[in-house]
Amino acid sequence: MKKTKIYLGLALAVVTGVILVAADHIDAPSTTGTTADIADFYAFEPTEGSDNTVFIVDLQSNVLPDLAYGTFDENVLTEINIDLDGDLIEDTVIQAIPRDGKMYFFGPVTPTQKGLSGEVMVDSPLGSVDISTNTAITTNTSTGVKLFAGPRQDAFFFDFFQFNEVLTATPEGFKAPGDAADTFDGANTMSIAIEIPNSMLGAPTAQNALGVVVYKTWVTSNIKQ
Repeated sequence: MKKTKIYLGLALAVVTGVILVAADHIDAPSTTGTTADIADFYAFEPTEGSDNTVFIVDLQSNVLPDLAYGTFDENVLTEINIDLDGDLIEDTVIQAIPRDGKMYFFGPVTPTQKGLSGEVMVDSPLGSVDISTNTAITTNTSTGVKLFAGPRQDAFFFDFFQFNEVLTATPEGFKAPGDAADTFDGANTMSIAIEIPNSMLGAPTAQNALGVVVYKTWVTSNIKQ
């Protein structure tokens, strides 16, 4: 079985159910400005009661508006990890890696190596999609999977400058929602999105705070050794 070994860079976790998001804008200097830098990870049902799950990974976020879009680094493998038995170890993974203007997806599949390193599971192809530029391009596979990869405006709302003021003990504190400024409005990110039938993922075994049965999931970016 042909596989390419890679090395783990970063991880970010969420628990799916209703729409949830984990955010981690701007990482260590070695990853900032590259698609090894994980900004946001979203996991949610596309509609209430759907039998599908959507995963969206935002990479290489520019903090200030109007900065140029980046490109996907061909040495970086993005891996969505899913824990099905509650031990916080991935039982199945979905992988995405770019090559020559396309994003290739693999899985869902049990990884041969778990934890801090992994391999591209090329024997478990899921599909591919042309990486979008000015116009969004999506692919629908015969298994009911929808794929996207390309630049998008950063969807994360955060008053970054007021947050820094709070850290310096400003008496104002956080602003009211109507007065807060969305620092990321107009900022860019490189996004990978997949909608996939739950039947391909396995049965979820966790529950969120609302008592909804959910997947425990996190994303990692892995740099080729």
